[in-house]
Amino acid sequence: MHDSQVVEEVLQPQTAGRDVWGDAAYRSEEIEGQLKKQKLRLQIQDKGNRDRPLTAKQQQTNQRRSRVRARVEHVFGHQVIAMGGKLIRTIGRVWARTKIGLKNLVYNFHRFLVLTVTVREQRA
Repeated sequence: MHDSQVVEEVLQPQTAGRDVWGDAAYRSEEIEGQLKKQKLRLQIQDKGNRDRPLTAKQQQTNQRRSRVRARVEHVFGHQVIAMGGKLIRTIGRVWARTKIGLKNLVYNFHRFLVLTVTVREQRA
């Protein structure tokens, strides 16, 4: 099941920000109505189709949104490919959060090393 079908359960507006980011799969009148009712800002990609292609303004907006989303997607991609996948095998929410937190910490260490090694190589 795609998470766009259970958007109410995925959203946590009280702990996250007011912006909701997503790809075009999340663009529907039903989801937009739910988000507006919760006073959340839509940062969801616009989607076009054969009969109604995207306007130039929509394409620019999608490109701006893609820059932000790409940075987040790269983090998840690295965790899936290099850090054992996205499946969390634990019992209980506390252990799952701990494991996710440790994965995030390790990712940040990896990223720090990549950035500092690159800076050192440029200075040499």
